[in-house]
Amino acid sequence: MLDAYIQSYNQAVFETDKQGALDVVNQALSDGFSPEDIVFKLVIPAVELMMTLIEKDPDANLAQHFMTAQIAADVTEKMLEKFSKPPEMIGRVVIGAAYGDLHSLGKRIVSGCLKSLMVDVIDLGTNVSAEKFVDTAVTENAQVIAVSAMMVHTATSEKGSLGVRALLQERGLEQQIKLAVGGAPYRFDPELYIKVGADAWAPDGVTAAKVIVDLIREVKP
Repeated sequence: MLDAYIQSYNQAVFETDKQGALDVVNQALSDGFSPEDIVFKLVIPAVELMMTLIEKDPDANLAQHFMTAQIAADVTEKMLEKFSKPPEMIGRVVIGAAYGDLHSLGKRIVSGCLKSLMVDVIDLGTNVSAEKFVDTAVTENAQVIAVSAMMVHTATSEKGSLGVRALLQERGLEQQIKLAVGGAPYRFDPELYIKVGADAWAPDGVTAAKVIVDLIREVKP
């Protein structure tokens, strides 16, 4: 059973001890557990546990959010190389910071969690135009566009999520591609996501991954 490893891994993540978490994973491999076991029984449940903790405590430590995501992403990527056959990804998301926004931490947390949940992530970086979001989503056959904005003017700009929504409408893509948003302005105004034309929003980077997975499943039932 992986129980002892799960407890040790979760403790390392809680303490933001990346090397400690990797040591637990390596020991589990040495003791005969498969890479598939590591991802599906250790890493993914740890991410889901952090999501649960954050729902109970919205002010949970940001460092824990970030390290949970980074550790999960790093371990998952290492384990995927060792899988007996490539896992089936549940979907694809195009993610980036809105046009005019240079903040990257939030989307890095989201990306890390998504990778551990078997979602293919295409990270466009910061200062991304609405056209680039939509064009990339179409080219890469992504089910979700995720736009991060840390400032009110980048969240509400016509060149940000509003521009993405306009292009999706114009091109008849609203049933194939969903739009998710996140960042500080949405925490201050929980109804803001509706005003900027998004399908959903999340209050933090970790729970954003769950929101995005739910949107993927709407498109790919």
